[in-house]
Amino acid sequence: MSSVFYYALPALGGYALLSLCLLRRPRLLHSPRVPAFSCRLAAHRGGSGERIENTLEAFENAEAQRADLLELDCQLSKDGVVIVSHDSNLLRQSGLNEDIRNLNSAELPLYKEELEVYFSPGRFSRGTDRRMVRLEEVFQRFPRTPVSVEVKMDSDDLIQKVADLTRQYGRSHITVWAAEKSCIMKKCREANPEMPISFTVGRGLRLLFLFYVGLLPFCPIPEQFLLCFMPSIINRTYFPFCSRMANWCASAFLRRLIMRKSLIRHLEARGVQVIFWCLNEEADFEVAFGLGASGVMTDYPTVLRRYLDNHFPPPDSSW
Repeated sequence: MSSVFYYALPALGGYALLSLCLLRRPRLLHSPRVPAFSCRLAAHRGGSGERIENTLEAFENAEAQRADLLELDCQLSKDGVVIVSHDSNLLRQSGLNEDIRNLNSAELPLYKEELEVYFSPGRFSRGTDRRMVRLEEVFQRFPRTPVSVEVKMDSDDLIQKVADLTRQYGRSHITVWAAEKSCIMKKCREANPEMPISFTVGRGLRLLFLFYVGLLPFCPIPEQFLLCFMPSIINRTYFPFCSRMANWCASAFLRRLIMRKSLIRHLEARGVQVIFWCLNEEADFEVAFGLGASGVMTDYPTVLRRYLDNHFPPPDSSW
């Protein structure tokens, strides 16, 4: 038994030192990727705290705040049109208890006059534009603005239509695939492999496992974006559980698990942009950027733009 420890302990120590070295200097093993675009300000659902979510008015407001990325979700209507909508059922958004897949695009109702901001309970957004829009309209109106398209349905037709639209408008390099499930992401990559991809939930858990066992520096990372929620918003603006104690425990545990500056720096050095969501307060902006995050996803692009202009002013062009 002693001979086993005699050889195993030095090997384990050497592995740990090599892993730590490559974690801090990943370019010794991996060539860094150059992103098609950099993201500091991402507008969640177009900025759902300032205008009705996922409307052209919301996206235009985000564009006016120089958003680097418009985040949206897609559903497929009965007549095969890709609709920008977070929910598959329209009850919360319009009051109509019907699924989008059961309605033709021309039959879709208007949004309610006001909608509660999901990550800011008790606060409501309003706007003059209440029309649900097609993904094609967003691509037409904002041809050069990067967009994150989250596919909610495990639908081959939906995925193929999104892939075809990105090719049609020549924007594959600035349109990001997003999905919670790895099985959906696999189909997305097959439909249009030119589009950058983000981590799914399963791939995110695998990332954490590899990080804590020291294998991450040795493994390839195909993803270009980690869209990660910030645990500190639990019990303040996000309530995943009914019990306040359960929320507090989840926040404390996940904060220690996820909020690792060394992990974020490693990902950034390998060309993976880390974007924390969904942050609506300046104190949370401070935490995210203090950890080295690339950007923040927010419901309030005007608030985040003001923060960025105050803390990251553009270089003086007079020189």
